[in-house]
Amino acid sequence: MKRDFNVIIEKDEEGFYIASVPELRGCHTQAKSLDELMIRIHEAIELCIEAQNMQFSKLDFIGMQRITVG
Repeated sequence: MKRDFNVIIEKDEEGFYIASVPELRGCHTQAKSLDELMIRIHEAIELCIEAQNMQFSKLDFIGMQRITVG
């Protein structure tokens, strides 16, 4: 069964790209390039689905908002 997931991608201070999947608890990975990140997050999603026995929350992506505090 094919399923679409929203992936949030960020870049840290050291230049690593970090991907996380809000629908799958604990599903995240990092890589030095975006190409490698896409390969790794695809693998991570498959592993998370397998580990969670296909139980995940259906979340509709609304958008992103940057908030400055302090």
